[in-house]
Amino acid sequence: MKNGRADVVTGLFGVPGQVEVERALAEFRGGRPVLFCDGGQTLVAMPVDGIEAARLAAFRTLCAPARPRLIVTARRARALGIDAAGPMSLALTAADDVDTIFSLAADVDIERAVDAGPAAGTSASAAIELAKLAQLLPALLAVEADAGAPAALDPPLIAVRSAAVAQFRRSVVQSLSFAGQAQVPLQGGIAARFVVFRDAIGGGSVAVIVGEPDFSQAVPVRLHSACLTGDVFGSRRCDCGDQLKLALARLDAAGGGVILYLEQEGRGLGLANKMRAYQLQDAGLDTVDANTTLGYDDDERDYSVAVRMLKMLGCTRVQLLTNNPAKLEGLAAGGIDVHARMPLQTPINADNRRYLTAKATRAGHRLDHLIAALGDTAPDEVERSITKVP
Repeated sequence: MKNGRADVVTGLFGVPGQVEVERALAEFRGGRPVLFCDGGQTLVAMPVDGIEAARLAAFRTLCAPARPRLIVTARRARALGIDAAGPMSLALTAADDVDTIFSLAADVDIERAVDAGPAAGTSASAAIELAKLAQLLPALLAVEADAGAPAALDPPLIAVRSAAVAQFRRSVVQSLSFAGQAQVPLQGGIAARFVVFRDAIGGGSVAVIVGEPDFSQAVPVRLHSACLTGDVFGSRRCDCGDQLKLALARLDAAGGGVILYLEQEGRGLGLANKMRAYQLQDAGLDTVDANTTLGYDDDERDYSVAVRMLKMLGCTRVQLLTNNPAKLEGLAAGGIDVHARMPLQTPINADNRRYLTAKATRAGHRLDHLIAALGDTAPDEVERSITKVP
């Protein structure tokens, strides 16, 4: 009877591995350490993002007599001049404070020497993945420890298996459900219906259904990553707001279509890290190098959520409004028939020209109107001149 009741409860409240990761995510977002277990290894890891002096001191006390190391991604390690194929551990001294640790994790110019340790293991990779899921910097204070000692704290540290973290993104996509919908008339007389989706960790991407699309045909679709600065405030640093307006007009003129408004701010980095990337761009880096300097891939977006949303809407054949080939590949890999691509050519201005040039020459975006505007300059010369474009 007890076993039967336990089975019912387990099924009701979630799969154990998924629940582990959800709880660990909440701990990371609260700036607290988590135990990562991988066979015989236990790693105690805490995000660098948001750390302050008292919490750093508490973590050092928790880990004593061992000394914490800084775990960074291979991208960040290479930005620091370290040849790395995977996550790396960097040695820290007792004199390293919050400012020097954060500098090691995110700054361009490092004032102290960097002492690279051994390559980090599976548990460190899981910790980095969890930080990315929480939209925190992918940099952590960590130390190998006896699983029993930290777990004996009151309250005990949350423990999560590394394998569960590795499988989590897929389970979150599969957890997607309809949360609510309503008619929302838009400016310009555009008729639209907003369908809100919710996943297991509270994510809320939206399908904006314009007009009356025929889902038995190839439906015009725009995958649009949320951009607070561009979509809401009209930022001139990017082309996001202009693309959204143009896509809405195109779908309305076509008689109907779908905009998937995805929670992937800053190409998947989140708003805070997008601002950090902007600061690096102001210091001279382009949009690609700014992201990788922070330890991220150039583009962290995962379009499997878009695939799931389209299938739930009954839309499996699309005409995609995009300049980004990666979106076509992402949908096709998930079983969506991409019937055609329709470009979105938006205005080029003095504030977004450098950004768009980097997207065209380094990220493969099809911005033919930009290349034409640059005249006869060869693509490799354009790339070399990115930092000189006003």
